[in-house]
Amino acid sequence: MTRRPQVPHVPDRPLDQLTSIKVKLASLIVGAVAITVFVFWFGVRILHVWPSVAGIVAAVVALVFVRRLARGMTSPLREMAEAAQAMAKGDYDQRVTATSNDEVGRLAVAFNQMAAELAETDRVRRDLVANVSHELRTPLTALQATLENLIDGVATADHRTLQTMLTQVERLGRLVAQLLDLSRLEAGTVPLDRQAFAVAPVLAHAVREQELSAPGIEIVMDVDDQGLAADGDPERIHQVVANLLENAVRHSPAGAAVQVRARRSDSGVTIEVVDEGPGIAADDVARVFERFYRADSARASSDGGAGLGLAIARWIVDLHGGEIHPEPCVPHGCRMVVTLPRATTVPEPEEITT
Repeated sequence: MTRRPQVPHVPDRPLDQLTSIKVKLASLIVGAVAITVFVFWFGVRILHVWPSVAGIVAAVVALVFVRRLARGMTSPLREMAEAAQAMAKGDYDQRVTATSNDEVGRLAVAFNQMAAELAETDRVRRDLVANVSHELRTPLTALQATLENLIDGVATADHRTLQTMLTQVERLGRLVAQLLDLSRLEAGTVPLDRQAFAVAPVLAHAVREQELSAPGIEIVMDVDDQGLAADGDPERIHQVVANLLENAVRHSPAGAAVQVRARRSDSGVTIEVVDEGPGIAADDVARVFERFYRADSARASSDGGAGLGLAIARWIVDLHGGEIHPEPCVPHGCRMVVTLPRATTVPEPEEITT
């Protein structure tokens, strides 16, 4: 459905410049009384008509005047009522015209913002159902086909077949675990064990894990200060770095190198994960942190990526009061930048060396 145009001003709303509904109502009453008195005086004194006739004419003119101004004052409310009825039926593209500066105008602006957020939420919900169905269907279909071949005697339960089945089961397990984790993060039920922790050991742990799963990609770690400390939950920050590394390795060509850097910054502690992949297109920058969104859907899906890693990373960073965003690299590649609060206390020595 086509959205209503948002015009800056319309002729039938002469009171739009007033900033209070009380002032508008007062102006409406004063104007109606003034017009009634003037028309009655003009009819009796100038036109010499009967007072009863002059009174009737004055009342009619005043009513026309009031109706014209009141219609402009209440039209956003009528539009909101119609839009609310349409939204109750699932049409979230409705918008109301907001031209006044009073309480009704501000209500119309808030209504439009709410409608836009509901439309986005509905889109995300539909995408979530479609993407989860797709992600679950792919490994389930492969498992079903393999099991049918085993039952029919087409294939034998050799090591290669069982390894393929295990891979699909592991993919299902990762997807379910990520969905549960993201659900807890969005619901705010994940407690953060915030503390001052050394950044270097957390990065080193994530790097070692990724090197075991992707030995063909070199990962280089560079921390400008081994005593660099951040404020947050080290386990959750490890999850952020691990997700960023996994995403960087997945999009890096064979023989490429991924860099992990940590340094002090004016806003806190900055962690960077830099890859040599194709990078992120300008049109995709605003959506890379959406659930199940993939800039390269075919490649990511074949590699087992569900498109949840960056969404989880953003939620964790937001819970810490930090910031995460992508930056382009020259001539190609992507740099994911995470900023965390700097620790106000010094971590225990064992936290730095472990």
